[in-house]
Amino acid sequence: MNSPWQRRRQPDDVPTPVAVAVSDFCRRAKAPAPAPEVREALALLAEADDFRVRALTDAEPEASPLGPFAVIDILSGTQASVAAQRQACGFYEVARELAHVRDQKTPPPAPAPAEAPLTFAPPPPAPDAAPGKKARAKEDLEATVKERIAPRKRAPAEDAVGSPADLAEEPAFSRRDLPRPRGRFTRVEAPRASFMELTRLSGKPTLEAALESADHRFALLRALSQRFNGARGELTLVDLENVLRDHALMDALVEKERRQVLDGYTTQRGASGRVGWALGLSPPELQRLVSVLSLTEEVEALRERFRREALATPHLTHRLDLLGREKYLADLGIQRKFADALRKELERLVGEALPDAEDLHGLADAVARKHGAPAELVFRAFERLGLAEGLRKQLLASSR
Repeated sequence: MNSPWQRRRQPDDVPTPVAVAVSDFCRRAKAPAPAPEVREALALLAEADDFRVRALTDAEPEASPLGPFAVIDILSGTQASVAAQRQACGFYEVARELAHVRDQKTPPPAPAPAEAPLTFAPPPPAPDAAPGKKARAKEDLEATVKERIAPRKRAPAEDAVGSPADLAEEPAFSRRDLPRPRGRFTRVEAPRASFMELTRLSGKPTLEAALESADHRFALLRALSQRFNGARGELTLVDLENVLRDHALMDALVEKERRQVLDGYTTQRGASGRVGWALGLSPPELQRLVSVLSLTEEVEALRERFRREALATPHLTHRLDLLGREKYLADLGIQRKFADALRKELERLVGEALPDAEDLHGLADAVARKHGAPAELVFRAFERLGLAEGLRKQLLASSR
């Protein structure tokens, strides 16, 4: 029986469509191979096997990775999963080298022997093949693969200090004492400079450049703490404020912070949570910044202004919309007061439209048409303010 790794034709005789199909199959099987390797693998098959190759390559790969020699192995009867394991461990590289060696060692075909004279003597018995020859060849191939994938043992250097015995007696480093591994994508923090560099005159341009991109002192602290150490370890807000005062930059920062805070409370209509989110500040940081800038009274005046506007809004649609913004009302501290006022207003409006309504949706439509508000918002207000159940009972009683 012929070996699957024995060449049966020349690589140049392989049809191009078959080679292209195998190349595309190997690419889809996550083991792309160059064209010479593909043709070299297909040279191990006969021309009559080309249709089997096309039948395999037209389907999707059952496993991966699969190279061109793995395709030949699958056509020889090997499972796709086994071929993928062999491809991963380098089995086919060894098989390819053995095929090269076998082609080099194969002697040219001997001339045909002359016809023996016709005799009536019985033919001599054929010599029995060695029973363990195939088994030994398989063991040799497996041993070669194991040698290729086995870890290599390094011999001690000749110019090393001390003998191997002396090195063995020295205490080995424990695992936790070894440095942390640094892979290709490991992030290594850059060394931080000393805090004293900011206190010098040469550190003023650095502070001015950082101030241009920072809206407040907390953002400035986060940016500089990645590059500089503090006086006693980490850079603190006190260290930063002292440096800014020394370079006469504190007044410019305070003016910028006051403008940012007041604009934020005006834009967000008094909501402290939204102001902190817009400026990148936590609630304690925002409260401290407002206190340091002496803006407590101005901020409270702005918040009170928006509280009065929310409570005194005459248009029903605006009030119904504010009812759905529970976080905003809770931030201003008027959620319960606003809900009670709107409940009383809706009870008054419902009393006028109740005789003409048949159900709760009809009642919401009647109130919405009369006051120019969306009916869906009116119906949701009934549910949120706890009016829906009582109104249903009133409608049921009036229908009887």
